[in-house]
Amino acid sequence: MSRSESVELTVLCLLHTKEKYLLQDRISTDWQGYTLPGGHIEEGESIVDAVVREMREETGLTIKSPKLCGVKQFPLKDGDYSKGRYLVFLFETSDFEGELKSSQEGEMHWVEKSELFRVNLVADFADLIDVMTSDKYSEFQYIVNGETWQVVKK
Repeated sequence: MSRSESVELTVLCLLHTKEKYLLQDRISTDWQGYTLPGGHIEEGESIVDAVVREMREETGLTIKSPKLCGVKQFPLKDGDYSKGRYLVFLFETSDFEGELKSSQEGEMHWVEKSELFRVNLVADFADLIDVMTSDKYSEFQYIVNGETWQVVKK
């Protein structure tokens, strides 16, 4: 058994105030709807530097003190982990500065927490936010059985 595998490394960030979450209404058809901004980690880039860069690129904001609050993972191809893993480092912060702007990835919106489930969220958003805001979980993983993708939170 090999101790290495193909891995695609990415970050997401929950930027929030006391009453609101910053969400991106994604244009891409592969994960469409309101979700958290983020993106790929560049070769040799630190994970924290990647989340700061991605947030600046996608929101125009400079985040400070991002805290790692979990990981998300799923198979890279065909629902089979032996073909590689997509790994998402999940961060949160309420410390930021700058002027909000949108990007080619999608339109940015501050959404009231009380209105969260009234917007068109990506399919796994409830589980994702549960992992990121709960003291009970630190991991979100898709387990694939045939055509069924099941979320497991640990």
